[in-house]
Amino acid sequence: MGLLTDPRAGSGKIIKFLLKWERPLCFFLYISGIVWVLLLALPIFNDNTYFSENALLPGLVTKESNLEQITKQYYTYLINEMKRYPDVMPYAWLAAKLNQLHLDVFTHNFTLIYPFQEQRFTGQNIYGIIRAPRAASTEAIVVSVPFRPIHSIYLDTAPSIALLLAFAKFCRKQKYWAKDIIFLITEHEQLGIQAWLDAYHGVTSGNGGVLISGDLPGRAGSIQTAINLELHSMKIASIDVKIEGLNGRLPNLDLFNLAQNMIAKEGIRQSFQRRFDVKYKNKFKNWWYHFNTLLMMITSQATGIPTGNHGLFHRFGIEAITLEGFEKPGQQSSDGNFYQVGRIVESIVRSLNNLLERFHQSYFFYLLPSTDTYISIGLYIRSLVLIIGGIFVKAFSMWQRLQVSASTEDKKNIVVKQSKDDGFDIGIITSEILWAHICGVTIATSPFALTYVGKKLDFRTEDSIYFGFVVITILTLIWPFYFKRQMKYKNAALICVIALVELGTVLMCIAMHNFSLALLVAVIYVPYVFILPIMPKQNFTKFHRMLSFGWVSLHPFMIASLIIMCYTYVNFSSDSLPLILFRGYRAIKQAFVFSIVDSMIYGNWLYNVTISTMFPIWFLFWNILCSNIL
Repeated sequence: MGLLTDPRAGSGKIIKFLLKWERPLCFFLYISGIVWVLLLALPIFNDNTYFSENALLPGLVTKESNLEQITKQYYTYLINEMKRYPDVMPYAWLAAKLNQLHLDVFTHNFTLIYPFQEQRFTGQNIYGIIRAPRAASTEAIVVSVPFRPIHSIYLDTAPSIALLLAFAKFCRKQKYWAKDIIFLITEHEQLGIQAWLDAYHGVTSGNGGVLISGDLPGRAGSIQTAINLELHSMKIASIDVKIEGLNGRLPNLDLFNLAQNMIAKEGIRQSFQRRFDVKYKNKFKNWWYHFNTLLMMITSQATGIPTGNHGLFHRFGIEAITLEGFEKPGQQSSDGNFYQVGRIVESIVRSLNNLLERFHQSYFFYLLPSTDTYISIGLYIRSLVLIIGGIFVKAFSMWQRLQVSASTEDKKNIVVKQSKDDGFDIGIITSEILWAHICGVTIATSPFALTYVGKKLDFRTEDSIYFGFVVITILTLIWPFYFKRQMKYKNAALICVIALVELGTVLMCIAMHNFSLALLVAVIYVPYVFILPIMPKQNFTKFHRMLSFGWVSLHPFMIASLIIMCYTYVNFSSDSLPLILFRGYRAIKQAFVFSIVDSMIYGNWLYNVTISTMFPIWFLFWNILCSNIL
């Protein structure tokens, strides 16, 4: 604490070094962090995947199933039912088929009250349970499939349902199950699985009164693991293993390794992020390919949006993955290979049946540059530590300068016997910080007010929120100019120190849950806070003014819009520029609504964290930049 409070501490050699080389040191740490991220894709930083949990016994499972013919039969019957009822799930047919297999069959009803328009949507899940013949129903495994109607905009999952029914028929005849097996078919994508999980555990994950999960008529044991199937064809050429869950959570690495191992054993190509393992002789090409795979995982995890229904299990301590199967272009669906696919599902479930306890030995925090290598948290976290370290160096240096200047002024005051107080104005500093965070909380809760006003103007929800955010952005930008204020340099510098410390602390806290999100935020914001000109206005040059107004582009709403527009350009680069801009405009409106709705239904905290923490930090710096510093 002496370094922070004793003005004489600035005379130390280390302190003098930091004060002299503050900016080069900050940028050196930042660049070192970026370089460390780039190096993570090199083989020397990657470890080969392995099984930490020997109880899985993946090599000792003797596969017995041959589900191809029965899967084809179920698929044919299911397609006929779906054609008869193209817009709804064939509840009666599915329940009848599960009942014929002598499972304990139940239906689950849930309701969604759309938060802005107060519209009610209903859905129904169907699930059957095979009770463990060799245990007391204390543990369970879930095999789930999302039902998608024929006219759904998403890829077909009818083959997955057919395989689920065939696998349930196979499992019903076996006597070696030590865990209950739940076969779950959900409606309305992630809404159905979220409602079912909430009802199973007796909780409400999102805002109260939005997703009404209802009650479950039947339960099994405590769910340990879940496998979600999304097979889009009866001829599967490759299977992609999806792991990213809500708010960036990941399943235990052993589960991912198990799935990849079993897929490879059956001779089907395995992939991650829809990318197959490729080994180039050229070292640069090899690094670049794996770095792109790593970068795709980072960007996917940073959004906090689950890549499949499996991602909603992680919140409840349930390890889950999605197996998404794709047909090779040009192949005919009539020549199926569900013999191999069925054996993959069987081997995974039977290995999970061998577990004596929950997954705990392998990694829960990792990054994947390929299907058979991983990067542990002990390696990748260092990149963020280096970047955040520069923030604290900047804050510490500014604080030391304030201490030195305060000590010098005290000596001058003694000489001239002045009684004038040139210290910090605690009231002004506190009010600046307090009001910035009050604005953040107010904006975070503004969508209800924006949609209410929009209804009066006959605006759609997405238009109300988008144009409301545009107005809020404009107001936050012009507010400091409208209320012209003067501020002493000491007060402005101390506010910056507090904002820097808060930024570093927030990034560290985010990294504990979602490293990828913290990394991307740090990469965007940190270099700019190193060069922000906090000085009296008379010392400003044109370059300093450009830097000040450049901070506008990092407004959370503006940076989000820019990222979405760039993403649109990458995916629709062949379109004309006006069409790309129009697509981007629509995508921005929808993204804002989805992020808010996801926070209310599922508890995705990307929107809340961005507005409640990052916006106040941005606003504090903006107020300082626009103030007349004396």
